[in-house]
Amino acid sequence: MATYKVTDIPNDFIDILYDRFKNAAIELDGFNWDEVKDRLKNSVVGLSTLYKMELSGGEPCLVDQDNTDGKLIFIDSAKESPIGRRSYCYDRAALNARKTNKPNDSAMDVAHEIGIQLLTESEYRRYHPLFLFDAKTSSWIWTPDDVRNLGGALFCDYRFGKVFTYHNGAESYYSGRGFRGIVRI
Repeated sequence: MATYKVTDIPNDFIDILYDRFKNAAIELDGFNWDEVKDRLKNSVVGLSTLYKMELSGGEPCLVDQDNTDGKLIFIDSAKESPIGRRSYCYDRAALNARKTNKPNDSAMDVAHEIGIQLLTESEYRRYHPLFLFDAKTSSWIWTPDDVRNLGGALFCDYRFGKVFTYHNGAESYYSGRGFRGIVRI
């Protein structure tokens, strides 16, 4: 099982998040970084989650603010599927179903441990243009129950200038497939 425990978050971690946001040239209406900084400093769980995303190679970046509740939306912005979150099958049921050559964990379990959710297909497509990620890797995405109940799971990647959504058996895993997460703080 993957373990992303946070004991000390570096003092400059919020500055790293700001630089990443600024370099991505993301524009948010009425955005004030000082307010974001205060919110992160006052949210031990939120900051810890972002740092776990960082530790696992996700490079979290602020991409949006929810208009309904004002929560800040961060996603993994790493160019390729986060290195510390690859070679996992989709979920615990898929992991338990494998009789041989089991991966170390499942994407859904590790996401839960980190405190994030897998991107949905619409979120993947919405935020992909900001970073053009997964040109060499692929990422599991949240799979609807009707697909999952039949043994399948969905993943996306970026090839030939387009985002593609595919399916695979949920128990499959590959060294080039990980998962991307989203968190609202």
